[in-house]
Amino acid sequence: MRGEAFWKKWRISYLFATPYALLFLVFTVIPVIISIVLSFTSYNMLQPPIWVGWNNYIKLLFADDIFLIAVKNTMLFASITGPVSYFLCLILAWFIHELRPTVRTFLTLLFYAPSISGNVFMIWTILFSGDAYGWVNGLLLRWGIIYEPVRWLTNPDTLMWVTILVTLWMSLGTSFLAFIAGLQGIDETLYEAGALDGVGNRWQELWFITLPAMRPQLMFGAIMSITSSFAAGKNIVSLVGFPSTDYAGHTVITHLMDYGNIRFEMGYAAAMATLLFIIMVGTQQLIQRLLGKIG
Repeated sequence: MRGEAFWKKWRISYLFATPYALLFLVFTVIPVIISIVLSFTSYNMLQPPIWVGWNNYIKLLFADDIFLIAVKNTMLFASITGPVSYFLCLILAWFIHELRPTVRTFLTLLFYAPSISGNVFMIWTILFSGDAYGWVNGLLLRWGIIYEPVRWLTNPDTLMWVTILVTLWMSLGTSFLAFIAGLQGIDETLYEAGALDGVGNRWQELWFITLPAMRPQLMFGAIMSITSSFAAGKNIVSLVGFPSTDYAGHTVITHLMDYGNIRFEMGYAAAMATLLFIIMVGTQQLIQRLLGKIG
């Protein structure tokens, strides 16, 4: 009877959640399961899959030197852009929240605009053009810092750092808006209660009141930052081309695109996707535990 009463109480809620649950099941859960199964096969989309067991994973980890380079580049890229963009979004959102509503709205739009700009990569390729007409090279030559143009987007020593810089410039996206919304939704009486309990400055307010009150937004922002940093591929290709010089800008996603979209070795590409999925889930679980200690 208790279960029947529970169903009657929440049946309308389940009814409204059913369309999303079905879409999530069909377009997320089932494709992930199919991808994991295909990772143990040899499949070229023209012939039926052939079961090969762990061969794809063994080849990835012990025989594919380019994949190991891609893993190293991905870890470097994610370890910098993920945390930096996350804290940059949080700090800027916190500062902007303290301003007047009109100024806050203008700055929010100003900082969010790069993340939705369509021709942003064309601008950066002009800025970092490898000849003397590139804006960065032109300024550095005029100031006497360099004596010949630097090929920023084709030099293996510089291209990854340029892509990191561009990614950070574009990183104030959905997480930034979520943090702004979270800050605006905090009950002001919490700060009054904190003042009575001995919270004496803004940093204590941030740690003991603000961050615990917006924990859901912090978790959402962490998931978005992790996903975007590990899934970097198209943005890098738009800047440095495919393949990049000496594979210096090659990531797991671009390696996956190579085997999935060009060579059509779908089983091998699915193995890459599965490994990346495991790494992302593990990282998200670690971040979730760290955020659970806040407050």
